Amino acid sequence: MGLLRDFRVIFHMLFKRGKGRTHSERMENFYSAQAKDYDEFRKKLLTGREELWHKLPVPPQGVWVDFGGGTGWNLENLSERIHELKKIYVIDLSTSLLNIARQRFAARGWTNAEAVEADATTYTPPEGFADVVTFSYSLTMIPNWFAAIENAKRILKPGGTIGIVDFYVSRKHAAEGLVQHRWFTRNFWPTWFATDNVFPDKDHLPFLLHHFAKQDLLEGRCKIPYLPIIRMPYYRLIATKPIVEQV
Repeated sequence: MGLLRDFRVIFHMLFKRGKGRTHSERMENFYSAQAKDYDEFRKKLLTGREELWHKLPVPPQGVWVDFGGGTGWNLENLSERIHELKKIYVIDLSTSLLNIARQRFAARGWTNAEAVEADATTYTPPEGFADVVTFSYSLTMIPNWFAAIENAKRILKPGGTIGIVDFYVSRKHAAEGLVQHRWFTRNFWPTWFATDNVFPDKDHLPFLLHHFAKQDLLEGRCKIPYLPIIRMPYYRLIATKPIVEQV
């Protein structure tokens, strides 16, 4: 059954391209038919999510916003620590994925978790701020990704934490200390993923490092299910919002 579920997801990834006039319509069109199988397949594809969430601090009575959180699977990695939070919001544009999240929260008794259909570029939690903001393989699916990062910075408290894990490629000339990818990597992967409206971008990581203070960074390669030879670049970043902005 696991193999059947995988190929069902792959079929939709290859042939259900996420059509629609708006980004919200494209997301729902793409994910609605694969929502129930989403988590199992992504466990094989999306490397580093568990490590990121295990490393992130959980502020007592804090507010956490997970942008592009889909089914709410990321929250499983908090385990009992989730009860230390005042509130955690899972933000997404796919109604089908958020419905899975709501079922998950109800089944786990996570009364402080809420699934919200909203735009990552504009959303503000009711509290008006967040102690932690996360993007788990969601920045590459947000067309206006720089606005999403700026919005995350806006709602973060000074000294608050941002955690990101995602696919990426390096710039042609990567900054000192960052991994330099070859021509094939920089050009093949953006073309490959663009068919599913996923855009590994050369500017994600530099933009994040410009706006936040790096605490922990890993640049690595991950396996792609059923493609045993090639590896996709990904990064995992934990950073903080500066308490005093640089002039």
